[in-house]
Formats: sequence, structure tokens, C-alpha cells
Amino acid sequence: MKHPEHDIQTDIVNYLRLSKIFCFAVPNGGLRNLKTAAFLKKEGATAGVSDLIILLKNEAVFVEVKTKTGRQSPEQKIFQHAVELLGFRYLIWRSLDDAIKFVREIK
Repeated sequence: MKHPEHDIQTDIVNYLRLSKIFCFAVPNGGLRNLKTAAFLKKEGATAGVSDLIILLKNEAVFVEVKTKTGRQSPEQKIFQHAVELLGFRYLIWRSLDDAIKFVREIK
């Protein structure tokens, strides 16, 4: 079974951690039964939240991981708009190269 977004995200997380960049995933997707979905929603799970959050000194960066042809869902676009209105960066990364460029820019 192929999971290209998963593979890209795994490479990105490994690279960021090797680069001493604090990041974490928000496991918002995946199939769940209705009871579990309702439980998580009550805890604050929100559709469209970015795949990764990177914390830098006094800054949070939200990263959505997509394949070369992947597109944002309407919920992801709404989330992007909300965090950008608050002054945060929202990035769409399609490969490990995007993470490498980012790290070079911030170091």
C-alpha cells in the first residue's frame, strides 16, 4: 500500500529533528468510528488543521504536506486563512527539498 504524503512527511520530520527544529504532527486525519470522532471533536479536533506545527523562538509555523499534485481541502484553506489572519506563516511543502530550503533560510 502506497502512502506518498506519509512518506514525504516522514522524511520532513526526520530532517527537521536532525536539524534540531522542534516540530510535531497533528494526527487529524484517518478513518475513525463515529464514537471516536465525536470524542476527539469534543477534545478540540478541528478539520483542516495543518499536518505539522514547527515552533521556533517566538514563532509558530504551520505546514501542510502535499504531493506534487495534491490539493488543499476547503477546510484546510479555511484553516490557512485563519492562521494567516493571526500573523502566522502557513506553508505547503511538497517534498523534503522544501524543508531543506526552510531550514537554510532560518539558520
